[in-house]
Amino acid sequence: MSPATQGLTDHQKGLLLTSLGVLVLTPDSLLVRLIDAEPFTLLVWRGALQALGILAILAVQYRGRLNLPFRAIGRAGLLLAAVFSGCTFGFIIALSLTSVADVLVIVAAAPLAAAVFSLTFLGERVPARTWVAIAFTLAGIALLVSEDLGSGSLVGDIVAFGCALCIGATFTITRHARAVSMVPAMVVAGVFTGLAALPFALLLESGGLLFAGPQLGYTLIMGLVVVPVSFALITLGPRYLPAPEVGLLMLLETVLGPLWVWLAIGEYPGDLALAGGALVVATLAGHTLAGGRRRRPALT
Repeated sequence: MSPATQGLTDHQKGLLLTSLGVLVLTPDSLLVRLIDAEPFTLLVWRGALQALGILAILAVQYRGRLNLPFRAIGRAGLLLAAVFSGCTFGFIIALSLTSVADVLVIVAAAPLAAAVFSLTFLGERVPARTWVAIAFTLAGIALLVSEDLGSGSLVGDIVAFGCALCIGATFTITRHARAVSMVPAMVVAGVFTGLAALPFALLLESGGLLFAGPQLGYTLIMGLVVVPVSFALITLGPRYLPAPEVGLLMLLETVLGPLWVWLAIGEYPGDLALAGGALVVATLAGHTLAGGRRRRPALT
């Protein structure tokens, strides 16, 4: 662990790592809009660059001895990679079948899924304040996308619900294997995503898979900076923070992402969206403050 986190409690470490990761991830939606590519072609690039970016981080961290971290993740790491890759595909498919609003609201149930999985499989009791926070954040996300809510298809909504379950499962798996860093599993997940998307990209993309100009630049920023750095940090979060709390913090990306789009290309999210986002941020701040007062110091 970095010297910057020395002296922090486990809860504080988890909050710091996850929050930084989510903040780095917030421009992701804007970059996807600016790239404006066929979804499966974008997934090929995203998966490949995610793998390369996180691999570079690990190479620096472990001074080139990459066999050590990859061997350490074991079967849990492979399961995590498969589930995370499935989540990515589920999100893309859901967006193609139903409205963005429906997808965002249903995927916002991921903290609820993480709470149920943690209680069922890990035996970790979920505090009442977390259940209350989950309810308020769901209400905030619903308000954020209320103008378009309910305009999608049932099949797409079901796929989005499956994506929410996968997100909750990724945090629960990482929490279960918290004795080992699961960051290398994100390299494997990137490989899985890129390879699985490649046949669809070749079938559906008539203009070729290569990007150029600004499109290439935005893709490289997304794939080599935003995605690897954010997911590396977020994957470390459940080592110190319960899975439902990591899921709650992930909702900040849903709230802050549209603000980047507004600032960059002038797409105003609407008054209700801003009100819903404010409710989510206030809920997460209150939840964090309430939880921080009852944490024991981290083990050294």
